[in-house]
Amino acid sequence: MTDLRLWAVAGLCAVLYGLVLVQRPPSFLRTLVKTLAVGALSVLAYLEGGGPGLAIALALCALGDAFLAGDPKRWLPFGLAAFLAGHGVYVVLFWRERGPAGAAFWIAAPLVVLAAATLLARLWTSLGALKPAVVLYVLAIVAMVSTSLLLPRLGWPATVGALAFMASDAILSFDLFKGAKLAGSPRLTAWAVWFLYFVGQAMITWGMLR
Repeated sequence: MTDLRLWAVAGLCAVLYGLVLVQRPPSFLRTLVKTLAVGALSVLAYLEGGGPGLAIALALCALGDAFLAGDPKRWLPFGLAAFLAGHGVYVVLFWRERGPAGAAFWIAAPLVVLAAATLLARLWTSLGALKPAVVLYVLAIVAMVSTSLLLPRLGWPATVGALAFMASDAILSFDLFKGAKLAGSPRLTAWAVWFLYFVGQAMITWGMLR
Protein backbone atom coordinates (compact mmCIF):
# COMPACT_ATOMS: atom_id res chain seq x y z
CA MET A 1 0.00 0.00 0.00
CA THR A 2 2.84 2.39 0.79
CA ASP A 3 4.20 2.20 -2.74
CA LEU A 4 0.78 2.93 -4.25
CA ARG A 5 0.32 5.93 -1.97
CA LEU A 6 3.71 7.33 -2.90
CA TRP A 7 3.05 6.81 -6.61
CA ALA A 8 -0.26 8.62 -6.10
CA VAL A 9 1.39 11.53 -4.26
CA ALA A 10 4.02 11.86 -6.96
CA GLY A 11 1.45 11.70 -9.76
CA LEU A 12 -0.99 14.13 -8.16
CA CYS A 13 1.77 16.65 -7.43
CA ALA A 14 3.05 16.31 -10.99
CA VAL A 15 -0.39 16.95 -12.47
CA LEU A 16 -1.12 19.81 -10.07
CA TYR A 17 2.18 21.48 -10.85
CA GLY A 18 2.00 20.89 -14.59
CA LEU A 19 -1.61 21.96 -15.14
CA VAL A 20 -2.08 24.62 -12.47
CA LEU A 21 1.20 25.99 -11.08
CA VAL A 22 3.81 25.68 -13.80
CA GLN A 23 3.32 29.19 -15.23
CA ARG A 24 2.52 30.94 -11.97
CA PRO A 25 5.06 33.22 -10.24
CA PRO A 26 7.43 31.63 -7.70
CA SER A 27 5.79 30.86 -4.37
CA PHE A 28 6.17 28.48 -1.44
CA LEU A 29 3.26 26.34 -2.67
CA ARG A 30 4.66 26.13 -6.20
CA THR A 31 8.08 25.09 -4.91
CA LEU A 32 6.60 22.57 -2.45
CA VAL A 33 4.37 20.83 -5.01
CA LYS A 34 7.13 20.67 -7.63
CA THR A 35 9.65 19.28 -5.15
CA LEU A 36 7.22 16.71 -3.75
CA ALA A 37 6.57 15.18 -7.17
CA VAL A 38 10.06 13.74 -7.48
CA GLY A 39 10.71 13.77 -3.73
CA ALA A 40 7.97 11.17 -3.32
CA LEU A 41 9.71 9.01 -5.93
CA SER A 42 12.90 9.27 -3.89
CA VAL A 43 11.15 8.01 -0.76
CA LEU A 44 9.48 5.28 -2.82
CA ALA A 45 12.84 4.14 -4.21
CA TYR A 46 14.32 3.93 -0.72
CA LEU A 47 11.40 2.05 0.83
CA GLU A 48 10.93 -0.37 -2.08
CA GLY A 49 14.48 -1.63 -2.20
CA GLY A 50 15.87 0.50 -5.00
CA GLY A 51 19.01 1.04 -2.96
CA PRO A 52 20.50 4.29 -1.71
CA GLY A 53 21.85 5.25 -5.14
CA LEU A 54 18.44 5.59 -6.79
CA ALA A 55 16.98 7.40 -3.78
CA ILE A 56 19.91 9.84 -3.64
CA ALA A 57 19.77 10.57 -7.39
CA LEU A 58 16.05 11.33 -7.17
CA ALA A 59 16.53 13.43 -4.03
CA LEU A 60 19.23 15.51 -5.72
CA CYS A 61 16.93 16.07 -8.70
CA ALA A 62 14.11 17.06 -6.32
CA LEU A 63 16.51 19.60 -4.79
CA GLY A 64 17.21 20.88 -8.30
CA ASP A 65 13.46 21.20 -8.84
CA ALA A 66 13.22 23.30 -5.68
CA PHE A 67 15.90 25.68 -6.95
CA LEU A 68 14.42 25.98 -10.44
CA ALA A 69 10.94 26.63 -9.04
CA GLY A 70 12.31 30.01 -7.97
CA ASP A 71 13.73 32.80 -10.11
CA PRO A 72 15.88 31.04 -12.77
CA LYS A 73 18.23 34.02 -13.05
CA ARG A 74 19.06 33.68 -9.36
CA TRP A 75 18.87 29.96 -8.75
CA LEU A 76 19.85 28.40 -12.10
CA PRO A 77 23.51 27.70 -11.11
CA PHE A 78 22.37 25.94 -7.93
CA GLY A 79 19.77 23.95 -9.85
CA LEU A 80 22.38 22.94 -12.41
CA ALA A 81 24.71 21.81 -9.62
CA ALA A 82 22.00 19.66 -8.00
CA PHE A 83 21.02 18.02 -11.29
CA LEU A 84 24.68 17.55 -12.21
CA ALA A 85 25.20 15.63 -8.98
CA GLY A 86 22.02 13.64 -9.63
CA HIS A 87 23.22 12.67 -13.10
CA GLY A 88 26.53 11.59 -11.62
CA VAL A 89 24.76 9.23 -9.24
CA TYR A 90 22.60 7.88 -12.08
CA VAL A 91 25.74 7.17 -14.13
CA VAL A 92 27.24 5.13 -11.29
CA LEU A 93 23.94 3.34 -10.71
CA PHE A 94 23.36 2.47 -14.38
CA TRP A 95 26.98 1.40 -14.84
CA ARG A 96 26.73 -1.01 -11.92
CA GLU A 97 23.58 -2.55 -13.40
CA ARG A 98 24.85 -2.64 -16.99
CA GLY A 99 24.71 -5.57 -19.35
CA PRO A 100 26.83 -6.19 -22.46
CA ALA A 101 26.88 -3.44 -25.10
CA GLY A 102 24.67 -4.66 -27.94
CA ALA A 103 24.03 -3.27 -31.39
CA ALA A 104 21.37 -0.86 -30.05
CA PHE A 105 23.99 0.81 -27.83
CA TRP A 106 26.44 1.37 -30.69
CA ILE A 107 23.67 2.86 -32.81
CA ALA A 108 21.97 5.01 -30.17
CA ALA A 109 24.95 6.27 -28.15
CA PRO A 110 26.57 8.16 -31.07
CA LEU A 111 23.19 9.74 -31.84
CA VAL A 112 22.94 10.93 -28.24
CA VAL A 113 26.42 12.48 -28.50
CA LEU A 114 25.52 14.11 -31.83
CA ALA A 115 22.30 15.55 -30.42
CA ALA A 116 24.15 16.97 -27.40
CA ALA A 117 26.88 18.50 -29.59
CA THR A 118 24.26 20.09 -31.84
CA LEU A 119 22.46 21.49 -28.80
CA LEU A 120 25.66 23.06 -27.47
CA ALA A 121 26.54 24.54 -30.86
CA ARG A 122 23.10 26.14 -31.18
CA LEU A 123 23.21 27.57 -27.65
CA TRP A 124 26.88 28.52 -27.46
CA THR A 125 26.66 32.26 -28.17
CA SER A 126 23.86 32.68 -25.61
CA LEU A 127 25.45 30.89 -22.66
CA GLY A 128 27.70 33.72 -21.46
CA ALA A 129 29.44 33.03 -18.15
CA LEU A 130 27.55 29.76 -17.77
CA LYS A 131 29.43 28.09 -20.66
CA PRO A 132 31.67 25.89 -18.44
CA ALA A 133 28.76 24.83 -16.23
CA VAL A 134 26.51 24.02 -19.18
CA VAL A 135 29.24 22.03 -20.95
CA LEU A 136 29.83 20.02 -17.78
CA TYR A 137 26.09 19.46 -17.41
CA VAL A 138 25.70 18.32 -21.02
CA LEU A 139 28.59 15.88 -20.60
CA ALA A 140 26.89 14.52 -17.48
CA ILE A 141 23.53 13.97 -19.12
CA VAL A 142 25.18 12.36 -22.16
CA ALA A 143 26.96 9.98 -19.78
CA MET A 144 23.69 9.31 -17.95
CA VAL A 145 21.73 8.54 -21.11
CA SER A 146 24.56 6.50 -22.62
CA THR A 147 24.95 4.31 -19.53
CA SER A 148 21.18 3.82 -19.43
CA LEU A 149 21.48 2.27 -22.90
CA LEU A 150 23.61 -0.46 -21.32
CA LEU A 151 20.92 -1.57 -18.87
CA PRO A 152 19.57 -5.12 -19.27
CA ARG A 153 16.34 -5.54 -21.23
CA LEU A 154 14.27 -5.58 -18.04
CA GLY A 155 15.43 -2.04 -17.31
CA TRP A 156 14.08 -0.60 -20.57
CA PRO A 157 11.76 1.87 -18.76
CA ALA A 158 14.82 3.53 -17.21
CA THR A 159 16.38 3.96 -20.65
CA VAL A 160 13.19 5.52 -21.99
CA GLY A 161 13.10 7.73 -18.91
CA ALA A 162 16.67 8.92 -19.42
CA LEU A 163 15.89 9.85 -23.03
CA ALA A 164 12.76 11.75 -21.92
CA PHE A 165 14.87 13.57 -19.31
CA MET A 166 17.32 14.65 -22.01
CA ALA A 167 14.51 15.81 -24.29
CA SER A 168 13.06 17.90 -21.46
CA ASP A 169 16.44 19.49 -20.80
CA ALA A 170 16.89 20.31 -24.47
CA ILE A 171 13.54 22.12 -24.65
CA LEU A 172 14.25 23.93 -21.37
CA SER A 173 17.69 25.01 -22.59
CA PHE A 174 16.32 26.61 -25.75
CA ASP A 175 13.65 28.32 -23.66
CA LEU A 176 16.09 29.66 -21.04
CA PHE A 177 18.92 30.73 -23.31
CA LYS A 178 17.21 31.47 -26.62
CA GLY A 179 13.67 32.30 -25.60
CA ALA A 180 12.50 29.66 -28.10
CA LYS A 181 9.03 28.21 -27.52
CA LEU A 182 7.46 25.07 -28.95
CA ALA A 183 5.07 26.23 -31.68
CA GLY A 184 5.50 29.71 -30.21
CA SER A 185 3.52 28.69 -27.12
CA PRO A 186 4.87 29.31 -23.59
CA ARG A 187 2.22 26.97 -22.15
CA LEU A 188 3.03 24.12 -24.52
CA THR A 189 6.74 24.60 -23.78
CA ALA A 190 6.19 24.53 -20.02
CA TRP A 191 4.03 21.40 -20.29
CA ALA A 192 6.59 19.62 -22.48
CA VAL A 193 9.49 20.47 -20.17
CA TRP A 194 7.69 19.39 -17.02
CA PHE A 195 5.83 16.30 -18.15
CA LEU A 196 8.76 14.89 -20.15
CA TYR A 197 10.93 15.42 -17.08
CA PHE A 198 8.51 13.91 -14.57
CA VAL A 199 7.59 10.96 -16.77
CA GLY A 200 11.32 10.44 -17.30
CA GLN A 201 11.99 10.32 -13.57
CA ALA A 202 9.00 8.04 -13.00
CA MET A 203 10.17 5.68 -15.75
CA ILE A 204 13.68 5.59 -14.32
CA THR A 205 12.23 4.77 -10.89
CA TRP A 206 9.99 2.04 -12.31
CA GLY A 207 12.75 0.59 -14.44
CA MET A 208 15.22 0.35 -11.57
CA LEU A 209 12.65 -1.15 -9.19
CA ARG A 210 11.55 -3.90 -11.62
